Amino acid sequence: MRVRIQGLYVGRPRPMPGDGRATAIFKQAVDAALTVTAAGLAGDVQADLRVHGGPDKALHHFPSDHYARLVRAVPDLAGEFVAGAIGENISTAGITEADVCIGDVFALGTAQVQLSQPRTPCWKIDKKFGVEGLARAIAIAGIAGWYYRVLAPGTVAPGDELRLLERNRVAFPVARMWALGRALRPEMDELEALAATPGLAAQWRQRIRDRAAWLRREQRRGADGESLAPSPR
Repeated sequence: MRVRIQGLYVGRPRPMPGDGRATAIFKQAVDAALTVTAAGLAGDVQADLRVHGGPDKALHHFPSDHYARLVRAVPDLAGEFVAGAIGENISTAGITEADVCIGDVFALGTAQVQLSQPRTPCWKIDKKFGVEGLARAIAIAGIAGWYYRVLAPGTVAPGDELRLLERNRVAFPVARMWALGRALRPEMDELEALAATPGLAAQWRQRIRDRAAWLRREQRRGADGESLAPSPR
């Protein structure tokens, strides 16, 4: 698996128009080589480190393929749904969540990165585009992109190659992870396999294990004749 990097995007915190809260979702395209470190791309700064950034969210990759879907959903905003608009750092065409797996290791220019988790879209997407529920629709569709951690620093420039170097023996596609998250009664074996997947961010690993434990308790309650409550979504 190899694709060309169509665009690299960085940004710094600024007030969200009409809201005032700080956001770094507004990114600018960069046409020169950038340094890649454990913190991400040089010149890119996150506004809220409680939920953005950090080693497991150093770089956000969003497939440009998805913008056509967003245009179909909200045609009035066709001019705004362009690469970089969702706040991504990396834009490519030709690979999506169905093609990449948790733990995949890639060469990104001269750097090495590892896919650590899917992106969970937040309120900032709704506010930026003025469309209530857009972030939720992106999440339900499973087209929010994914994050990388940086395994080895280096440099990357638009036009460089993103190339798959390693994949777990038992591969777990990001698209399948989204499907499991939406399932009311996911298969326990799949949940356990996902939680054990090398490279998965620790926060997600714990979240999945907590859900599996909850489901086991509910299954035992059901076996004892008690009604089953819906699993947390």
